[in-house]
Amino acid sequence: MYLKDLLNLSGKTAVVTGGYTGLGKQMACALAELGANLVLAARREERCEQVAAEISQLFGIKALAVRCDVAREEDIVNMINRTMETFNRLDILVNNAGITWGAPAADYPMDKWRQVIDVNLTGTFMAAKEAFGIMKRQGKGKIINVASVMGLVGCKTNIMDAAAYNASKGAVINMTRDLAAKWAPFGVNVNVLAPGWFPTHMAEKILEMHRNEFLEYIPAGRFGNDEDIKGAVAYLASDASDYMHGQVLIVDGGWSIH
Repeated sequence: MYLKDLLNLSGKTAVVTGGYTGLGKQMACALAELGANLVLAARREERCEQVAAEISQLFGIKALAVRCDVAREEDIVNMINRTMETFNRLDILVNNAGITWGAPAADYPMDKWRQVIDVNLTGTFMAAKEAFGIMKRQGKGKIINVASVMGLVGCKTNIMDAAAYNASKGAVINMTRDLAAKWAPFGVNVNVLAPGWFPTHMAEKILEMHRNEFLEYIPAGRFGNDEDIKGAVAYLASDASDYMHGQVLIVDGGWSIH
C-alpha cells in the first residue's frame, strides 16, 4: 500500500473525548482532515456542538456532539450507543478527556484525588472497554489513550505539584500495555500518546508561572504548537500503526529524555 492509503481515514468513525478544546480539538481536526467522521464528547455539549459544526464545515465530514462525563459509566455507554446509531461503526477512540488538581502531596485532599483518578484512569478504562466490544465484532479498531510525559517522570514541587494527575497518567500507560496484550489478538490496537507541554487551557497557567524553568528542560527550546500533535495521532489512528501494540508515543520536545 502507498503511504497516503495507509493514512487515509475516509469512511471511518472516530470518537474523541474532551474533543472541543486544546489537544482534543487539534487531534479531532487531524482525524477529520484525513477523512474520518467524528463524535466529539465532553461535559459541555454546547461547546461540542459548536466545534463539531466548525470541523464539519471545514473538512466536509459528518460530526456528532454528545454530552459525556467520562466518570459516569452511563454517559460512556450512551456515547458509544449514539455513535453506533449515527454511524453504525466505531473505528477509533481517542481517550483524551482529563482533569488535574494541584496541591502539596502531603496535604492532598482525598476527594480531589478520587475525582482525578475517576476521570483520568477509570473513565479511560470504561470508554476503552465499551469501544472494544464494538471493535472486536468489527475485527479491527484503534484505541489511543492520552497520557502525559508526567506519567513517565517525577517532578519537583516548585514546577508541578499534582500527585493525582501524575499517578493517573502513569497508570494509564501501564493499563494500556495490559489491554494491548489482551486485545491485540482481536485486531484492536491499544497505544498511548504522551504529550509534553502544550499551552492548552489546562496547562497555560503553570506554563506562564514557570516559563523559563520549563523551557530550560525542553531540548527543542519551545512548547508544543497546534501542529505538533497531529501527525502522532494520525499515525496511531491509521493503518500505518497496525503492528504497534502497547507502546508510548512521546511528543514532548525532548522533556523526558533527561
